[in-house]
Amino acid sequence: MLSMRRTRNAGVLAGYLADVALGDPRRGHPVALFGGAAAWLERVTYRDSRIAGAAHVAVLLAAVSTLGVAVRGAAAHTGRRGQIAATAAATWVALGGTSLARTGLQMSRLLGRGDDDAARRLLPALCGRDPAALDRAGLTRAALESVAENTSDAQVAPLLWAAAGGVPAVLAYRAINTLDSMIGYRSPRYARFGWAAARLDDVANYAAARATAALVVICAPLVGGSPSGAARAWRRDAAAHPSPNAGVVEAAFAGALGVRLGGPTQYRHELEIRPALGDGAAPGVADLRRGVALSAVVQAAAALLAGGLSYRRRP
Repeated sequence: MLSMRRTRNAGVLAGYLADVALGDPRRGHPVALFGGAAAWLERVTYRDSRIAGAAHVAVLLAAVSTLGVAVRGAAAHTGRRGQIAATAAATWVALGGTSLARTGLQMSRLLGRGDDDAARRLLPALCGRDPAALDRAGLTRAALESVAENTSDAQVAPLLWAAAGGVPAVLAYRAINTLDSMIGYRSPRYARFGWAAARLDDVANYAAARATAALVVICAPLVGGSPSGAARAWRRDAAAHPSPNAGVVEAAFAGALGVRLGGPTQYRHELEIRPALGDGAAPGVADLRRGVALSAVVQAAAALLAGGLSYRRRP
């Protein structure tokens, strides 16, 4: 059992390093292919009901989980190197940390030189807010909140799921998270059909969001941030956020960086009035850069945590 865990976690570390070195595949990304298949299936399964949405999610999740089990079974016949390679490939496919950091830094450069129109065109790569409704301050806040939330969703959570359950678990997690990003909205079309996807994503990310916030507290000094501020904002502000997971991570980031997040948040389908997270002024471009740096440090710490879980000495 210990040998199997070490093999799996070696694959998790290899997958993280592949993401650092290569980022996302430019063409034929499996997540994009899954999204295309999900969109096609939606044309068949869509009904304005929770039951239809749950069936839609169940079919897609069953297909991905079956694929993951088949890949794991095939790799088991190839020896330790093959098992490491399979876990590394699945982990790499599920991760998005390098692309997140690159997009966050690109956003900071565009805002720093005053190219707000280009920043609005880039924002959909980070989040689903309506960029046309945002000025420079709104674009900066949206980018920083998205970097914070996706530090958990696109990096910490996949690493922990890969370490816990290998190929099937990490592929299933990525399917759940992708479905949430596609249909987990409160818009008129998806308020009922997307309910199951949104609730399942809440469950899948619950532990990872809190692990991310804890790592933010620990890693804050590495970017000149405040551990006590992160812990205080997490404890005080997170519960008021409408998301049980995004609020935890965003509050920790806000407290670590000494900024205030939250407030009016315009999506294409509705305006949400979010609670204030953290103290201080609204974030500027320099805070966004620090947020990207904090995200990268937390990602590295999560990779070491996930990859080292099975290397403890026996008592």
